[in-house]
Amino acid sequence: MTFHHADAGTPTARWADAVGPEIDVADVARVLLIAAHPDDESLGAGGLVARCTAAGVPTSVLVLTDGDASHPRSPTHTRAALGERRRRESVVAAAALGVVGARLTHLGIADGTVGAHEDDVVAAIVDLLGDGRDALLVAPYRHDGHPDHEAAGRAAAIAAVRTDARLLEYPIWLLHAAEPSRLGDDQLVHLALDADERAAKDRAIAAHASQVHPLSDEPGDEVLLGEHVLERFRGPIERYVVAPRAVDDRLDRLHVAEPEPWGADVRWYERRKRALLLAMLPQERLGRVLELGCSTGVTTAALAERADEVVAIDASEAALARAAERTAGAAVRLLHGSIPDAWPAGRFDAVVLSEVGYFLSPAALEEVVARVEASLTDGGVVLLCHWRHPVRGWPLDADAVHEAFDRPSMPPRAASYADGDVRLELRAARSAMPEAGR
Repeated sequence: MTFHHADAGTPTARWADAVGPEIDVADVARVLLIAAHPDDESLGAGGLVARCTAAGVPTSVLVLTDGDASHPRSPTHTRAALGERRRRESVVAAAALGVVGARLTHLGIADGTVGAHEDDVVAAIVDLLGDGRDALLVAPYRHDGHPDHEAAGRAAAIAAVRTDARLLEYPIWLLHAAEPSRLGDDQLVHLALDADERAAKDRAIAAHASQVHPLSDEPGDEVLLGEHVLERFRGPIERYVVAPRAVDDRLDRLHVAEPEPWGADVRWYERRKRALLLAMLPQERLGRVLELGCSTGVTTAALAERADEVVAIDASEAALARAAERTAGAAVRLLHGSIPDAWPAGRFDAVVLSEVGYFLSPAALEEVVARVEASLTDGGVVLLCHWRHPVRGWPLDADAVHEAFDRPSMPPRAASYADGDVRLELRAARSAMPEAGR
């Protein structure tokens, strides 16, 4: 989609009937709003923010760039000066919507380069949300037509998958330059604003003076958001998009880029960890084993030497291709899919979850625990193994994963090991543990 802010744009009448169902945010416990540039939050979601802050809902705003490239030919403002000015304006605008102090964060990415920093944006959003099952995440629409907006939307969509946050996306330039048909199968919804919410939104928009007024009378300092643009955001409703859940392929891309991304064959940490893991399994022969998240099959091959059958699952096709080469001829069945959605039939004598639990969302981890519990044979064991350092871009860590298995219906903790790098834990009934005399 190509457009220019000075163009007349799509007649507003074309969008008059494109509103969709009304949404309810009364049950929202907290809100995180993402803006690619200062003013996005005010234009696209100012009414929603005003409603939530007025209701006492903790609401935060993350602004990714300072918008310092909005007037690239300005004779009166350097890029640095314009960025500083726009950052100050965003503080005033956020306050008009009820967001003050530490609830407003500036990430400081260079304007126009959000796409090159998507992983950083995902990590920043995840850090702010944590377990997002009680949160509403609001972000630019993934197909808004502006590269920074679209990159911000993609990052938010991935963060929503990893944190289980509810996601709403707001269009801006789409409303200016496109027809409603551009939405395709994505669902449009709306929020009806009352007079106070509209007034707060108007104050917030006005605070972005560098955008809604000319910087000066000189060429290059022209107004960026003229009334022909602003009229699309001054009405009694705000439009949002509910789009399909994103596909988080970060780990698959990692396996495509590197034959063995974890160094499982060569790093001492990996070899030592694997030796500890194998040593903690209580029986020499393991029967039927389920490995959740097998990557390139290094541990899978080791398990297969002691098991009657290993069923190994991974979401990365690239990883599974290498695992198939590594385990050729062994009693191994490889399954492609994301857990817990991909789950084999039958029951297992041992379930191994090694360095994959923190790549699950909080809700997915809970479901995995339930499925493991249902998949164990009588006397079956569970072995957990996880890196103890922070996992950037995901909300869980080793301790959170292991604690999720602390259920009365799970086998009890039979053995554990932890150092500064790794934590291992065996859950097994006493009857499953080896006898000292043999």
